[in-house]
Amino acid sequence: MEKKEKEKSVSRRSKPKFLRTDWHKKIRLGKGVKKNQKWHGAKGRQNKLRLNRKGRMQRPKVGWGSDNKIRGFIDGVKTVRVENLKELNMVKKGNAIIIGKIGNKKKLSILEKAKAMEIIVLNRYKKILSNVTRGNSLVGDKQ
Repeated sequence: MEKKEKEKSVSRRSKPKFLRTDWHKKIRLGKGVKKNQKWHGAKGRQNKLRLNRKGRMQRPKVGWGSDNKIRGFIDGVKTVRVENLKELNMVKKGNAIIIGKIGNKKKLSILEKAKAMEIIVLNRYKKILSNVTRGNSLVGDKQ
């Protein structure tokens, strides 16, 4: 009799948020501003985080990487970075794209082409128009 091996269903596992030492003590290290919450390796001679002491935060290591089967996927869809129309033409139908750092003119042409090709755009952001126009602020004006 042959044993049938069960195929593992690969899913993204939870991993800790890697934050630098004493991030909670200083505002500039990202206590209130999320974009400043970045990993910086501990360099101090007696730094307990660098020494891997018990009870400290986890440090990024090779073992924390994603499985090869799901690396590059976002919400179960394979993603491709696109910067121009030539790269967009090479994208397969089931994939999603992330538009790179480009100007508005190219971005609009990529969005139109992606819509025609029925490709998902993951970073399609809408600009919110505010009520305040240049030079004319509505704050503090008396009517």
